[in-house]
Amino acid sequence: MPTPAPHHVLWLDPFRPLTPTERAQLAQVGLSVGLVHTMDELQAELAQARAGVLVLGLGGDDSLLVDSLLLLQQGPAKALPVICRVDRRHLELAVSALRHGACHVLAADDWTAKSWESALSCASKSSQQTTPDSTESASDAKLATALSARAAPEAAVRSVVYVDPVSRNLLALAQRVAQANVTVLLEGPTGSGKEVLARVLHESSPAAAGPFIGLNCAAMPEHMIEDMLFGHEKGAFTGALKEHRGLFEQAQGGTLFLDEIAELALPLQAKLLRVLQERSLVRLGGERSIALELRVVAATNKDLRQAIARREFREDLYFRLSTFKLRIPPLTERKGDIFPLVSRLLARYQPSATSNAQPWQVSAAAQAQLLAYAWPGNVRELENVVQRAMVLCADQQIDTQHLMFDDMGELQLGAGSVAAAWAELLPDPAATLQSPGLPVQNNGESSSTKPLQAAVMHSEQHLIRTALESSGSRVQAAQKLGISPRTLRYKLARLRDANLALALNP
Repeated sequence: MPTPAPHHVLWLDPFRPLTPTERAQLAQVGLSVGLVHTMDELQAELAQARAGVLVLGLGGDDSLLVDSLLLLQQGPAKALPVICRVDRRHLELAVSALRHGACHVLAADDWTAKSWESALSCASKSSQQTTPDSTESASDAKLATALSARAAPEAAVRSVVYVDPVSRNLLALAQRVAQANVTVLLEGPTGSGKEVLARVLHESSPAAAGPFIGLNCAAMPEHMIEDMLFGHEKGAFTGALKEHRGLFEQAQGGTLFLDEIAELALPLQAKLLRVLQERSLVRLGGERSIALELRVVAATNKDLRQAIARREFREDLYFRLSTFKLRIPPLTERKGDIFPLVSRLLARYQPSATSNAQPWQVSAAAQAQLLAYAWPGNVRELENVVQRAMVLCADQQIDTQHLMFDDMGELQLGAGSVAAAWAELLPDPAATLQSPGLPVQNNGESSSTKPLQAAVMHSEQHLIRTALESSGSRVQAAQKLGISPRTLRYKLARLRDANLALALNP
């Protein structure tokens, strides 16, 4: 039976009935809607294979999509394209629907003809690309994806993590701001996830189908950034062999993300201000004005007010960029995100060779340390700590000895806990003294110097261990020893390597 044209759709939305006004709007686009209210009705309609598209209204999860894919797999309409309608606030649900096999996702309150024509175009392409030979394998793939997500939802990697109440409030506010075409300024410390929030703004906006273009303003010299932002005409300067569309033009219809905006040179700040005011630009060496239709999101980890006082940042540009300002708190102020982030990172960096092995576990003691740490590097530092733990852990059971923080001085768990954390890396010096010999590197000295070197190393190790046991942190231990924390870190690493070599070559 030939596949019917995709203008006749089956409509199943148990969460929100289709009103007569909305049905009339769909009719204007050329859609003939067949309403079904239960899964039994849907199964009966699918058995007749009369519809060209299935439209599903999803609630708070993707269970309706999973059940519908099961029905599609069992019936004759395996290649039927599926369009999902999702509330704008549920960004993760939209991503999940596309991952499971929906050909297109629409906002639940979007009834514009352009959006529905675009959705039907995607459905038509999906139907044409599915040949008879590939229909069964494609449906099986969709079904396997959906069933695996249902069987193990805890193993799914979320696109964004906003679990803590502070983060959830920020996400809700960002998604509301995304509906208005205003310039947004993101403020937050390094590594806190400013680009992630910028992408949330883009993907939650009406311009989500457009491009997302990012630029780190601190990564390149001034003259290169100007060319990258505004572009140039052919022959504008030596080496300009062809015209170049700048990032503003490349981001047309979408979002331009300017990271580290505080690092932008003052002359470029003036040019940026003019472009934002005029909503148009002229390429370098050009004369034609190019109208712009895009959203600009800027981000900084500095206090721009202080930068204005130091005359490092233009005040008029600040007010132009901060039409709406969102502050991303450091990770230590949203501790509810730590464990979900750890789960996501463990899933992301899971080696393919162990993908079917037991899941990663984090002990209660290790969880306590993760919560107690101040996280000066925020999410980026958490990612480093998780990756180190996965390298050091051989049995997928992460414990305290596998956690290597960038600055142990930030971990305030008391003297006993800090000393215990280093116990395995720094053994009792008395036991070391009784060993046959220390692995001292021989750079031409006679063997008679080794006992002296061993005694010096033993004395140093004893002093370091004593300082650690009597201090609440490694910073305090370094102060007692009269050395810097970096020097102490170096000495600990040297002693650890020496004792490890001794253990391997007694």
